[in-house]
Amino acid sequence: MKVICVSGTPGTGKTTLSKKLAKELDYYYIDVNNIISRYKLVEGYDRKRKTKVVDIAKLNKKLIKIILFFKKYNFIGDALLSRQTSKKTLNKLNITKNQIKKYKGIIIDSHLSHYLPKKYIDLCIVTKCGIDELNKRLKKKRFYKDKIKENLQAEIFDICYNEALHQKHEVLVIDTTKGFNINSLIHKLGG
Repeated sequence: MKVICVSGTPGTGKTTLSKKLAKELDYYYIDVNNIISRYKLVEGYDRKRKTKVVDIAKLNKKLIKIILFFKKYNFIGDALLSRQTSKKTLNKLNITKNQIKKYKGIIIDSHLSHYLPKKYIDLCIVTKCGIDELNKRLKKKRFYKDKIKENLQAEIFDICYNEALHQKHEVLVIDTTKGFNINSLIHKLGG
């Protein structure tokens, strides 16, 4: 089972790419924001930056637990249908009966996903976007002025990309400025 994390500066197209890729590859989609909320991983609130503070170590521990649970089985359907899997476990993983099927892998969607250790991730996709387009997207999302500036700087300095390299991930960069071709991406992934 492959595990792909999709990272990048907020507004660069991570979620759009992740959801389309998960659907086309038949991978299970994990929205890290849901994991953070569900497991109460917010440590506080940074008023100056108007953002939640997340303990990366605790987040990674939870994500690794989820990855290992699914890797224990050949595919998620086996894990979910096994007698060892309780209703409580399914609830913890936020999985419904309708989602019990054979998935070929996992897509982890978050600008924090590249912090996961290399040994748990087969590929790290980093989404990039032109600065003018990113500025438009962030304004459309109603980010406040300082947060837009912070995210534009993160994109200019390739923060997510450089941190992913620092983690020694195999990195694939996808520019979403003018959209992206999902079929071309799947071809690059060997699918």
